[in-house]
Amino acid sequence: MAGYHITMRISSLLALFPTLCLAFATTALPDGLPDLGDTAQLALTPQMERRVGESIMRDIRQHDPDFDDDAEATAYLNALGDRLVSNSEGARQDFDFFLEKDPTLNAFALPGGYIGVNTGTIVNAQSESELAAVLAHEIAHVTQHHMARMASKEGQLSTASLAALVLAILARNSQAGSAAAAIGSAGAITAQIAFTRDFEREADRIGFQTLEKSGFDVRAMPNFFLRLQKAGRLYENNAPAYLRTHPITSERIADAENRIQGLPYIQVPDSLDFQLVRAKLRANQGEPPDALKQMQDDLNRKKYSNEVAARYGVAVALLRAPQPARAAAELAPLLQSNDHPMLLALSARIKQASGDDKGALGVLQQALARYPNNRALNYAGIETLQRLGRNGEAAALVDEQIRNYPHDARLFLLRAKGYAALGKRLLQHQAQAEAYALQGSLPAAIEQLQLAQKSSDGDFYQLSSVDARLRELRNQLAREMKEKKDKK
Repeated sequence: MAGYHITMRISSLLALFPTLCLAFATTALPDGLPDLGDTAQLALTPQMERRVGESIMRDIRQHDPDFDDDAEATAYLNALGDRLVSNSEGARQDFDFFLEKDPTLNAFALPGGYIGVNTGTIVNAQSESELAAVLAHEIAHVTQHHMARMASKEGQLSTASLAALVLAILARNSQAGSAAAAIGSAGAITAQIAFTRDFEREADRIGFQTLEKSGFDVRAMPNFFLRLQKAGRLYENNAPAYLRTHPITSERIADAENRIQGLPYIQVPDSLDFQLVRAKLRANQGEPPDALKQMQDDLNRKKYSNEVAARYGVAVALLRAPQPARAAAELAPLLQSNDHPMLLALSARIKQASGDDKGALGVLQQALARYPNNRALNYAGIETLQRLGRNGEAAALVDEQIRNYPHDARLFLLRAKGYAALGKRLLQHQAQAEAYALQGSLPAAIEQLQLAQKSSDGDFYQLSSVDARLRELRNQLAREMKEKKDKK
């Protein structure tokens, strides 16, 4: 199945070649690349990189079967990433961290500050500092523009080579590397995509500084390298995907160990957020009976670093089984002494699975009073209100969240669902159009606005708003189509 997923991913992304080339067609590097670490003279602007990254991410969200939009895990990953970015040398742009539902160990950076992390990387991290070390390294690849330099040739940035590089970066995020060969040139690119020794050394150096400034255990970096090197020797050709693109050498390990010499040892405890997210991802791996057995065995043998997280993981696995009554019994003692939002959200999911939507709503309302800006709780609260037919309350909650997160396509989809239940056809299509626009599907967004125009329930002001937005999206689509035509 992994081979099928990666083949579909590359196939869908091949369509991005014209877009990627367009983003760079009018720009060339000056004669000679700057010295390693100096990005001031790169003609490739952060805004251009971001445009390319946004195009790729839109495709990933729509077509990649491994894209994982788990709100709790994604929120944690971005909070951890933001902490590192705030202490990273040269970080002058926005970063977005996202999950790939893949049990293998890998992480990768895309243009514009988008960093993907396999769920297996979080599950297999032996500490939060190890996960932070991986992210700090990937952040450094972005801030130092290593991808653009890899795509350069003789001092000139090749649009085709950059586009191929992006595809290969995505292709590498799988153990089924041979699947990429079926797509033609992407296979050849994949074989050459490992970062150079100088780039890896620079990313290690800057990543180490970021790790230290952010208050994590810097010993996590050499420890992680050693475990990866051991895994590579153990599995040979089936080594973790991370090793194929970030080769671990004895020199890199020695450099990391030398950096920690003379530094005082500081024990850095893992956050409960990390422990709970890791337990949840573990419990959601594989078949439900197998996951439940593994989580239960680890709990019984006391093979855990945090008992709350271990019991939470068992409860998640029980809910998957599905055994909601047993899940509730496992979770109940934890709720008596801890009101962490992930525990409260699980309690609501258990009640929902037991057919008690009113009980679930009660839990969520209490949780939102404590954590009003938690996105996972708000999604769940909106969806529960809609299931109960309380669409007016759901709409008010959606509106409040959209004010806070105006670029969240999921919220607009929930708004469209709510308006459909209320029979407000114009507003339904208008909300659906905004969701499509945020996802990058302009033709679909335009079609929804045309349906909104034809609805008979809108007033003058609503229709005027639809007309104005329709003109805006049509002009945007026309510009994009003209650019593509002019560059052919």
